[in-house]
Order: sequence, then C-alpha cells, then structure tokens
Amino acid sequence: MKRFHILLLLCTLSAVTYAQKKLANIEFKTTEIDYGSIAKGSNGIRTFEFTNTGDAPLVITKVYSSCGCTIPKKPEKPIAPGKTGIIEVKYNTNRVGPIKKTITVYSNAHNKPTAALRISGTVENHEEQSVLMKKTSVMDRKN
Repeated sequence: MKRFHILLLLCTLSAVTYAQKKLANIEFKTTEIDYGSIAKGSNGIRTFEFTNTGDAPLVITKVYSSCGCTIPKKPEKPIAPGKTGIIEVKYNTNRVGPIKKTITVYSNAHNKPTAALRISGTVENHEEQSVLMKKTSVMDRKN
C-alpha cells in the first residue's frame, strides 16, 4: 500500500510539472501561395506569415526548399508568444514553365515541428512570339 501511495504521488507531481511546461505553437495564415501566371524576370518574392500561438518563444531552426531555384529565408530571432513572423520565399522567375515547389519549415513548435509550405504558378516568356504572330506583325507594318 505504501508503494502505491508513493507511485500515485510521483504520477501527480509529474502531471503537474508537465502541465506547467510552456510550449511554442505555429499557425500559418496560409500554407499555399499561387503565383498565377507571371512574366519571366518578374518579382519572384512572396511571404508566408505565421503566428506563435503558444506561450513560449518560437524558434525557426531551418527552412529547406525542394529545389535550388527557390530560396527561402527564415527569421533570425525567436518569435515571442502572440507575435507574428514571416518566411520569405524567392523563386527564380528566369526559368520559364510551371512552378510547383515545397518549402519545409523546421521549428520548436509543439503542434507542428515540421511544416510544409507550397508555391505554384507558371512563368511565361511574353517576349517570345509564335512564328504566325511574327509574320502577322511584319505584314501589318507593310500595310
């Protein structure tokens, strides 16, 4: 019986200690950004906004991109409870074609220690014209 009371006391103390532990949590405003159709060479910078909804400082430890054409930038300082931060993503818009990339965020957040952010869209080269368009514009200049 004595062992049972000691075990019960230890479990209670453990539960109280755990309940008092402060944790960071992360909530993103959005986890997906659609660039839409953008021109080659245009501004490829977008931001993901997040809030620390926990009661301890949030530390973004690492931000990793699925491709070298996408450069993410993490906050250097911890984000205080209740405060917001941003993760900046720069996509190389000199590459024509579809955009479909994932950015992985590592943090000390209790609810999402690893979060996936996604960007999508299409980079178009508006300078290139089809052969038919070139012929039409040359004919228009002659008239």
